[in-house]
Amino acid sequence: MAQAKPEDRTRRVFAVLGTAAFLLLAPGTVAGLIPWWISHWHLNPAFLGFIPFRAIGVLLMTAGIAVVLEAFGRFALQGIGTPAPVFPTRHLVVKGSYRYVRNPMYVAVTSLILGQALLLGNLHLLEYAVFPWLAAHFFVLTYEEPTLRRTFGAEYETYCAHVPRWIPRLNPWRNPR
Repeated sequence: MAQAKPEDRTRRVFAVLGTAAFLLLAPGTVAGLIPWWISHWHLNPAFLGFIPFRAIGVLLMTAGIAVVLEAFGRFALQGIGTPAPVFPTRHLVVKGSYRYVRNPMYVAVTSLILGQALLLGNLHLLEYAVFPWLAAHFFVLTYEEPTLRRTFGAEYETYCAHVPRWIPRLNPWRNPR
């Protein structure tokens, strides 16, 4: 196996550190700090008195945390970059959760917020969840997708043709490459 060049190792270290910092800053604020400001994580009665909403909330939060961590790790280790536009990936990431949906980080963050809303029975959190999703949607349409098309060309077009933007596929896409 070929030895990694020092600049590749350095870039990978910066990718991991930058991704960890961005993880705390972006999803940490959007799905952690702001929901806490809104709810103080106070447990209200379950929506419509339906106690199973709490379990659904825990499942959404658990899945959201797992996907956020997996997707962020994949950006650093496989893409050799970060989710932050200032230090983008060198490689298009199309494995793991990216085989099901093109934007697993945004879907997972929204899932975390919705999960907290259901667990806590907090209508304000439910309403808040719309805003980060809308911001992500407009960011994806106006910046992310055009940038990825310019950067990765046909590879990204093929990916877009097979993997949906927001609603995950039931079966993972198998990249023929």
